[in-house]
Amino acid sequence: ISMKLLLLEDDDLLAESLAESLKDNGYLVDLAASLKAAKSLMATEHYELAILDVGLPDGSGLDLLAQWRRQKRDTPILILTARDTWEDKVVGLETGADDYLTKPFHEAELMARLKALLRRPSGQLSQVITLNGVSLDGAGQRVCLEGETWRSLTATEFRLLRYLMLHPDRIHSKEQLLEQLYALDQDAAAPNLVEVYVARLRRYLGKSIIQTRRGQGYFFASH
Repeated sequence: ISMKLLLLEDDDLLAESLAESLKDNGYLVDLAASLKAAKSLMATEHYELAILDVGLPDGSGLDLLAQWRRQKRDTPILILTARDTWEDKVVGLETGADDYLTKPFHEAELMARLKALLRRPSGQLSQVITLNGVSLDGAGQRVCLEGETWRSLTATEFRLLRYLMLHPDRIHSKEQLLEQLYALDQDAAAPNLVEVYVARLRRYLGKSIIQTRRGQGYFFASH
C-alpha cells in the first residue's frame, strides 16, 4: 500500500518536480497551493505525512500547523522554508513540526528525512517501555505518567524520549542527542534544538525525570 502525502507548496515548478520525485519513490501525493486548499484536503483525506511550505499566498504554513496541533492531529509534518536561521527552526519546531528543511535542498536529503519521519519502531513484542513511572508507547507514539492520561508526542519528541529511556542514568551530550535525532548533518547552531525538545518533554514529565548535568548534557533518571 502506498503512503499518501500532502504537499503544500505554492511554487508550481517546485511543487510539480517534488510531486514527481515523490511518486517515483512510491508515494501518493496530493498537491495544495494555498492554506485553504490544504485545509479542505485535510478535512476529507488521511495523510501519513505532510510537507508544508511556510510562505503561502494566503498566510503562513506555521499557522496551519498550529491549528492542526490544537486539533490533536499528530500527522508528522516536515517544514520547507527559505528561512534558514536556527531561530526560525526553533519557531517551526515549537509550533509542532517534526523536521525542517531549508531551500534549496537536495532531493535525496528530503527523501531520507521523509523515510526517517515515517519509520516507526517495529518488530518489538512489547512496544511499551515503562521506567520510573513513565510509560512510552511505540505503536501509538505517546507517553503517560502513572495514573494520568496518554499524551501524543511528535516524531522527534518520541525519538528523543525513547533514546533517553533505552539508555537511562547515562549522561548524553547535546551533540550525541542531536545525532540520534538527525542522522544527517545539521548546522552548528542546532544544539539549541535539543534544549527545545528537552523543555517540551519536561513540560509533560517534570524536571526530575529528565535531568541536566551542567556542561555535560542530559539523562533520564531511572528512579
